[in-house]
Amino acid sequence: MTIQWFPGHMAKARRLLTEQIKWVDVVLELADARIPVSSRNPMLLNLLGNKPRLVLLNKADLADPLWTSKWLSFLRTSTPVYAVSATTGVGIKQIIPELERMVLAKQARQAEKGIRQQMIKVMIVGIPNIGKSSLINQLTGGAQAKVGNKPGVTRGNQWVRIHDRVELLDTPGMLWPKFEEIDVGRKLAALGAIKDDVFDIEELSTWIMDWLKLHSPKALERYQGSDSEVTLDSLGRKRGCLIHGGRVDTLKAAQIFLRELRMGQLGPITMDYVPE
Repeated sequence: MTIQWFPGHMAKARRLLTEQIKWVDVVLELADARIPVSSRNPMLLNLLGNKPRLVLLNKADLADPLWTSKWLSFLRTSTPVYAVSATTGVGIKQIIPELERMVLAKQARQAEKGIRQQMIKVMIVGIPNIGKSSLINQLTGGAQAKVGNKPGVTRGNQWVRIHDRVELLDTPGMLWPKFEEIDVGRKLAALGAIKDDVFDIEELSTWIMDWLKLHSPKALERYQGSDSEVTLDSLGRKRGCLIHGGRVDTLKAAQIFLRELRMGQLGPITMDYVPE
Protein backbone atom coordinates (compact mmCIF):
# COMPACT_ATOMS: atom_id res chain seq x y z
CA MET A 1 0.00 0.00 0.00
CA THR A 2 1.42 3.35 -1.11
CA ILE A 3 0.14 6.53 0.58
CA GLN A 4 0.63 10.06 -0.76
CA TRP A 5 -1.14 13.29 0.26
CA PHE A 6 -0.23 16.81 -0.85
CA PRO A 7 -3.43 18.89 -1.29
CA GLY A 8 -3.44 22.35 -2.83
CA HIS A 9 -3.42 24.27 0.46
CA MET A 10 -0.06 22.67 1.31
CA ALA A 11 1.46 23.92 -1.94
CA LYS A 12 0.20 27.40 -1.01
CA ALA A 13 1.66 27.03 2.47
CA ARG A 14 5.04 26.18 0.94
CA ARG A 15 4.98 29.36 -1.15
CA LEU A 16 3.99 31.47 1.86
CA LEU A 17 6.75 29.98 3.97
CA THR A 18 9.31 30.91 1.32
CA GLU A 19 8.08 34.52 1.39
CA GLN A 20 7.81 34.80 5.17
CA ILE A 21 11.04 33.14 6.29
CA LYS A 22 12.89 36.44 5.89
CA TRP A 23 10.77 37.93 8.69
CA VAL A 24 11.94 35.53 11.40
CA ASP A 25 15.02 34.99 13.55
CA VAL A 26 14.52 31.35 14.53
CA VAL A 27 12.49 28.41 13.24
CA LEU A 28 10.72 26.16 15.74
CA GLU A 29 10.28 22.78 14.05
CA LEU A 30 7.94 20.22 15.60
CA ALA A 31 8.41 16.53 14.95
CA ASP A 32 6.60 13.52 16.40
CA ALA A 33 8.72 11.83 19.08
CA ARG A 34 7.31 8.47 17.93
CA ILE A 35 8.66 8.99 14.38
CA PRO A 36 11.44 11.61 14.71
CA VAL A 37 12.67 11.12 11.13
CA SER A 38 9.48 10.21 9.26
CA SER A 39 7.69 13.28 10.67
CA ARG A 40 10.30 15.83 9.54
CA ASN A 41 9.62 17.49 6.19
CA PRO A 42 12.74 17.13 3.98
CA MET A 43 11.71 20.22 1.96
CA LEU A 44 12.45 22.42 4.98
CA LEU A 45 16.19 21.97 4.54
CA ASN A 46 16.07 24.09 1.38
CA LEU A 47 13.10 26.29 2.28
CA LEU A 48 14.55 27.49 5.59
CA GLY A 49 18.07 28.13 4.37
CA ASN A 50 20.51 28.99 7.15
CA LYS A 51 17.94 30.09 9.71
CA PRO A 52 18.70 28.79 13.22
CA ARG A 53 16.38 25.92 14.02
CA LEU A 54 15.13 24.49 17.31
CA VAL A 55 13.65 21.01 16.95
CA LEU A 56 11.01 19.79 19.39
CA LEU A 57 10.10 16.12 19.59
CA ASN A 58 6.46 16.60 20.56
CA LYS A 59 4.15 13.91 21.95
CA ALA A 60 7.08 12.53 23.93
CA ASP A 61 4.58 11.20 26.47
CA LEU A 62 3.40 8.73 23.79
CA ALA A 63 6.88 7.58 22.70
CA ASP A 64 9.22 4.98 24.15
CA PRO A 65 11.42 7.03 26.54
CA LEU A 66 14.48 4.86 25.85
CA TRP A 67 14.33 5.56 22.13
CA THR A 68 13.53 9.23 22.74
CA SER A 69 16.74 9.52 24.78
CA LYS A 70 18.70 7.90 21.96
CA TRP A 71 17.14 10.23 19.39
CA LEU A 72 17.97 13.31 21.47
CA SER A 73 21.63 12.28 21.63
CA PHE A 74 21.71 11.55 17.90
CA LEU A 75 19.97 14.74 16.75
CA ARG A 76 21.84 17.08 19.09
CA THR A 77 25.00 16.53 17.08
CA SER A 78 23.52 18.83 14.43
CA THR A 79 20.84 21.03 16.05
CA PRO A 80 19.32 21.99 19.42
CA VAL A 81 16.52 19.55 20.22
CA TYR A 82 14.21 18.87 23.17
CA ALA A 83 11.56 16.28 23.96
CA VAL A 84 8.26 17.91 24.93
CA SER A 85 4.57 17.21 25.31
CA ALA A 86 2.15 19.94 24.35
CA THR A 87 -0.56 17.88 26.07
CA THR A 88 1.03 17.44 29.49
CA GLY A 89 3.35 20.48 29.44
CA VAL A 90 6.52 18.44 29.90
CA GLY A 91 9.59 20.25 28.54
CA ILE A 92 7.74 23.44 27.61
CA LYS A 93 9.67 25.69 30.03
CA GLN A 94 12.91 24.99 28.16
CA ILE A 95 11.71 26.55 24.91
CA ILE A 96 11.81 30.32 25.59
CA PRO A 97 15.29 30.32 27.22
CA GLU A 98 16.65 28.29 24.29
CA LEU A 99 15.13 30.67 21.74
CA GLU A 100 16.69 33.62 23.57
CA ARG A 101 20.07 31.88 23.60
CA MET A 102 19.88 31.15 19.88
CA VAL A 103 19.54 34.83 18.92
CA LEU A 104 22.30 36.19 21.18
CA ALA A 105 24.92 36.23 18.42
CA LYS A 106 22.59 37.99 15.98
CA GLN A 107 21.59 40.56 18.58
CA ALA A 108 25.25 41.23 19.37
CA ARG A 109 25.98 41.88 15.68
CA GLN A 110 23.00 44.23 15.46
CA ALA A 111 24.06 46.05 18.64
CA GLU A 112 27.45 46.77 17.07
CA LYS A 113 25.57 48.51 14.26
CA GLY A 114 23.44 50.48 16.70
CA ILE A 115 20.35 48.34 16.07
CA ARG A 116 18.35 47.29 19.10
CA GLN A 117 15.93 44.46 18.39
CA GLN A 118 12.91 44.46 20.71
CA MET A 119 11.17 41.22 19.71
CA ILE A 120 12.40 37.76 18.80
CA LYS A 121 10.51 36.58 15.72
CA VAL A 122 9.92 32.83 15.55
CA MET A 123 8.24 30.69 12.91
CA ILE A 124 6.69 27.36 13.94
CA VAL A 125 6.59 24.62 11.29
CA GLY A 126 5.64 20.96 11.17
CA ILE A 127 3.48 18.31 9.57
CA PRO A 128 -0.33 18.25 10.02
CA ASN A 129 -1.68 17.24 13.43
CA ILE A 130 1.75 17.54 15.05
CA GLY A 131 0.44 19.70 17.91
CA LYS A 132 1.48 23.23 16.92
CA SER A 133 -1.74 24.76 18.22
CA SER A 134 -1.54 22.85 21.49
CA LEU A 135 2.06 23.99 21.94
CA ILE A 136 1.10 27.62 21.36
CA ASN A 137 -1.64 27.29 23.95
CA GLN A 138 0.90 25.92 26.44
CA LEU A 139 3.29 28.79 25.75
CA THR A 140 0.62 31.47 26.07
CA GLY A 141 -1.21 29.88 28.98
CA GLY A 142 -4.53 29.98 27.19
CA ALA A 143 -6.50 28.85 24.16
CA GLN A 144 -4.90 31.18 21.62
CA ALA A 145 -4.99 28.76 18.71
CA LYS A 146 -7.70 26.49 17.39
CA VAL A 147 -6.96 22.90 18.35
CA GLY A 148 -8.23 19.78 16.62
CA ASN A 149 -7.24 16.13 16.64
CA LYS A 150 -7.15 15.88 12.87
CA PRO A 151 -4.83 17.14 10.14
CA GLY A 152 -5.60 20.46 8.50
CA VAL A 153 -7.38 22.33 11.31
CA THR A 154 -5.00 25.30 11.32
CA ARG A 155 -4.91 26.78 7.81
CA GLY A 156 -4.03 30.48 8.06
CA ASN A 157 -0.72 32.00 9.13
CA GLN A 158 -0.99 34.25 12.18
CA TRP A 159 1.34 35.95 14.66
CA VAL A 160 0.93 35.05 18.33
CA ARG A 161 2.67 36.71 21.31
CA ILE A 162 4.05 33.85 23.41
CA HIS A 163 6.35 35.87 25.70
CA ASP A 164 7.20 39.49 26.50
CA ARG A 165 9.98 39.37 23.91
CA VAL A 166 8.88 36.56 21.62
CA GLU A 167 6.35 36.58 18.79
CA LEU A 168 5.55 33.40 16.92
CA LEU A 169 4.29 33.01 13.37
CA ASP A 170 1.98 30.01 13.19
CA THR A 171 1.93 28.14 9.87
CA PRO A 172 -0.30 25.38 8.47
CA GLY A 173 0.79 21.77 8.72
CA MET A 174 2.69 20.82 5.60
CA LEU A 175 3.78 17.52 4.08
CA TRP A 176 5.89 17.05 0.95
CA PRO A 177 4.82 16.00 -2.57
CA LYS A 178 6.23 12.47 -2.55
CA PHE A 179 7.30 10.07 0.20
CA GLU A 180 10.39 8.36 -1.16
CA GLU A 181 10.05 5.46 1.30
CA ILE A 182 6.72 3.62 1.44
CA ASP A 183 6.90 3.11 5.19
CA VAL A 184 7.17 6.87 5.81
CA GLY A 185 3.70 7.43 4.37
CA ARG A 186 2.35 4.49 6.36
CA LYS A 187 3.80 5.76 9.65
CA LEU A 188 2.48 9.28 9.01
CA ALA A 189 -0.97 7.89 8.28
CA ALA A 190 -0.82 5.60 11.31
CA LEU A 191 -0.20 8.48 13.70
CA GLY A 192 -2.75 10.87 12.21
CA ALA A 193 -0.79 13.23 9.94
CA ILE A 194 -2.77 12.16 6.85
CA LYS A 195 -6.54 12.24 6.50
CA ASP A 196 -8.10 8.83 7.00
CA ASP A 197 -10.24 9.15 3.88
CA VAL A 198 -7.26 9.10 1.50
CA PHE A 199 -6.13 5.54 2.32
CA ASP A 200 -7.56 2.12 3.18
CA ILE A 201 -7.57 2.10 6.99
CA GLU A 202 -8.15 -1.67 7.18
CA GLU A 203 -5.08 -2.34 5.06
CA LEU A 204 -3.05 0.19 7.06
CA SER A 205 -4.19 -1.24 10.40
CA THR A 206 -3.15 -4.72 9.29
CA TRP A 207 0.27 -3.38 8.32
CA ILE A 208 0.66 -1.66 11.71
CA MET A 209 -0.33 -4.85 13.55
CA ASP A 210 2.27 -6.80 11.60
CA TRP A 211 4.88 -4.13 12.38
CA LEU A 212 4.05 -4.20 16.08
CA LYS A 213 4.18 -8.02 16.21
CA LEU A 214 7.74 -7.78 14.93
CA HIS A 215 9.03 -4.72 16.81
CA SER A 216 6.77 -4.08 19.82
CA PRO A 217 4.57 -7.10 20.59
CA LYS A 218 3.59 -5.85 24.06
CA ALA A 219 1.58 -3.08 22.39
CA LEU A 220 -0.93 -5.68 21.17
CA GLU A 221 -1.49 -7.43 24.50
CA ARG A 222 -4.71 -5.50 25.17
CA TYR A 223 -6.27 -7.16 22.12
CA GLN A 224 -5.19 -10.73 22.83
CA GLY A 225 -7.82 -13.26 23.82
CA SER A 226 -7.77 -17.03 23.82
CA ASP A 227 -6.30 -16.78 20.33
CA SER A 228 -2.89 -15.14 20.68
CA GLU A 229 -2.89 -14.01 17.05
CA VAL A 230 -4.17 -10.43 16.88
CA THR A 231 -5.99 -9.50 13.67
CA LEU A 232 -8.76 -7.08 12.75
CA ASP A 233 -11.13 -10.01 12.90
CA SER A 234 -10.08 -11.06 16.43
CA LEU A 235 -10.05 -7.44 17.62
CA GLY A 236 -13.51 -6.87 16.18
CA ARG A 237 -14.93 -9.96 17.91
CA LYS A 238 -13.34 -8.94 21.20
CA ARG A 239 -14.87 -5.45 20.94
CA GLY A 240 -18.27 -6.56 19.67
CA CYS A 241 -17.94 -5.16 16.15
CA LEU A 242 -20.39 -7.66 14.71
CA ILE A 243 -22.81 -7.28 11.81
CA HIS A 244 -25.50 -9.47 10.23
CA GLY A 245 -24.68 -13.16 10.30
CA GLY A 246 -22.13 -12.82 13.08
CA ARG A 247 -19.55 -11.39 10.72
CA VAL A 248 -17.00 -8.86 11.97
CA ASP A 249 -17.18 -5.24 10.85
CA THR A 250 -13.46 -4.96 10.14
CA LEU A 251 -13.77 -1.29 9.17
CA LYS A 252 -15.10 -0.43 12.63
CA ALA A 253 -12.39 -2.60 14.20
CA ALA A 254 -9.73 -0.71 12.22
CA GLN A 255 -11.17 2.62 13.33
CA ILE A 256 -11.02 1.52 16.98
CA PHE A 257 -7.46 0.27 16.57
CA LEU A 258 -6.17 3.48 14.93
CA ARG A 259 -7.91 5.69 17.49
CA GLU A 260 -6.41 3.80 20.43
CA LEU A 261 -2.96 3.72 18.80
CA ARG A 262 -2.98 7.50 18.27
CA MET A 263 -4.22 8.21 21.80
CA GLY A 264 -1.40 6.18 23.32
CA GLN A 265 -3.64 3.44 24.71
CA LEU A 266 -1.32 0.75 23.34
CA GLY A 267 1.48 2.10 25.52
CA PRO A 268 4.59 4.07 24.54
CA ILE A 269 5.62 3.32 20.96
CA THR A 270 8.48 4.54 18.76
CA MET A 271 8.39 3.55 15.09
CA ASP A 272 11.64 5.17 13.88
CA TYR A 273 14.90 3.72 15.14
CA VAL A 274 18.23 5.55 15.49
CA PRO A 275 20.67 4.55 12.73
CA GLU A 276 23.57 2.35 13.80
